[in-house]
Amino acid sequence: MKIYIIGPGLIGGSFALDLQDKFKEAVIYGIDSVEKHLDQALELGVIHQKAVLEEVKNADFVIVAVPVDVALELLPKVLDLISDQALVIETGSTKNPICEALANHPKRRNFMATHPIAGTEFSGPSAAIQGLFDGKTNIICEVEKTTFKLQEKAMQFFKDLGMRIRYMEPKSHDKHIAYVSHLSHISSFMLGKTVIEKEKHERDIFDMAGSGFESTVRLAKSSPAMWTPIFQQNKKQVVKSLDEYILNLQQFKNLLENDDYDAIFNEMESVNRIKEILNGMKK
Repeated sequence: MKIYIIGPGLIGGSFALDLQDKFKEAVIYGIDSVEKHLDQALELGVIHQKAVLEEVKNADFVIVAVPVDVALELLPKVLDLISDQALVIETGSTKNPICEALANHPKRRNFMATHPIAGTEFSGPSAAIQGLFDGKTNIICEVEKTTFKLQEKAMQFFKDLGMRIRYMEPKSHDKHIAYVSHLSHISSFMLGKTVIEKEKHERDIFDMAGSGFESTVRLAKSSPAMWTPIFQQNKKQVVKSLDEYILNLQQFKNLLENDDYDAIFNEMESVNRIKEILNGMKK
């Protein structure tokens, strides 16, 4: 089995490590526009061999794990090159622009739009983690547009990696992911910005930063090259989620200014049920 990983970083590289473990006969090829990334992936054992784009004509599977703006340009080229028996899987955080761009491609049936809900704030081949997807949800959009035989292969592939499957329409995916992923990244980036700006004048502020700050700002270490195109492609939904978030922040500020601490207590207590929701998700 010949598997080509385009973008052997956190997501693509983690797929590569799991596939090596589950499918001993598989040969993992890496493709990347940055040569040093391929060198690193090879040195770390994330991939077996380097490759160039034209070689995907030999692929059984192609996993495209690149920034979403790059994916828009790259995917039609990949589909043009592959055989009729190959499956192309794309893993980005926005789905509607991708699905629209490929809607009329002659090999649309060879494509599956996915979004594994897994990852860290790190990037590049060194960020790849074996077992990253075990127990994680994989959202699949427009599954009916992938030919059934390739659907079966993909589902077995995801099952072998321990993933749970959820089906969604692309627009619904982008709407919901704006709240639970895109908004949280913006919050983290802007909290980091606020503290960094304050630190210019109060040098010891980071001495008082504990685990709460560290966990909240963790996502601010994420790659701007990856996240700027995500915000661009999902602008409408991200702006809507920001409007609602800013409104809640303003309301909290108003309660504080008016010394309404009973209301503040009730606000926080009502949100405490997030623990039940998150525990339910883990189960």
